[in-house]
Amino acid sequence: MDRLQEKRLLTLNPGDSPRGCVLSDFASVRGMQPQGAIFVALPHLGPILVSLLTRHRMIRWYDIPKKPPWCPPHKVLLAGWITIYFVMGYASYLVWKDLGGGFGRPLALPLGLYAVQLAVSWAVLIFFFAAHAHGLALLHMLLLYGLVVSTALIWHPINKLAAVLLLPYLAWLTVTASIAYHLWRDSLCPNHHQPLPMGEKRD
Repeated sequence: MDRLQEKRLLTLNPGDSPRGCVLSDFASVRGMQPQGAIFVALPHLGPILVSLLTRHRMIRWYDIPKKPPWCPPHKVLLAGWITIYFVMGYASYLVWKDLGGGFGRPLALPLGLYAVQLAVSWAVLIFFFAAHAHGLALLHMLLLYGLVVSTALIWHPINKLAAVLLLPYLAWLTVTASIAYHLWRDSLCPNHHQPLPMGEKRD
C-alpha cells in the first residue's frame, strides 16, 4: 500500500467503514493537537490534589486489615486509575475534535456530562481512599455507573471509539465497587467474620 492509499484509508468518513473510522482515530494519536494533551492530563488533576492533601490518610487505607483477599495491591489500584484516566481523557479529546473543537453549543451536553462524571469519580477517590467512607464511595460508584453509561450512549453517534474506550472504565468500576461493598459490609458487622470460641454459636 503506497502512502496515498494509506492516507485515503485513514481519512475515511466514520460512516464509510468502521475499520477506517477506528484506524483514523488511532492515527490521530500521532497527530494530536496541543489541546489533546490538556484533555489527557485533565482527569489526573483530581487524583493529584487528593493525593497531596490527604496523603497520610491514603497510606492508612493501604493498611486496612479486612480488605478482601482478591483486592489488588495499592500500587495496582493506583496504576488502574491512572490508566483509566488516560484512556478517558483521550476519549474526551476525540469527541471534542469530532465536534469541531472550541467551546460551541454542540459540546455542552457530551462534554458537560463528561465533566460531571469526572467530578463524581474524584469524589469517589476522596470517600474511598481518604475519608474511608466506603458506603458513600459505593453510592457514588453506583451514580458513576449511570453517568458513564449515559456518556457512552451520547458519545457513540459522535465517535464510536470514544464510546468503546469507556468500557474499561465500567469494568474497573466493577472491581472497585466490589471492594467498597466488602469494606462497607464489614464496617456494619465488624465481628461477623471473626471466629467464635469453641462451643459458641452466632445469634
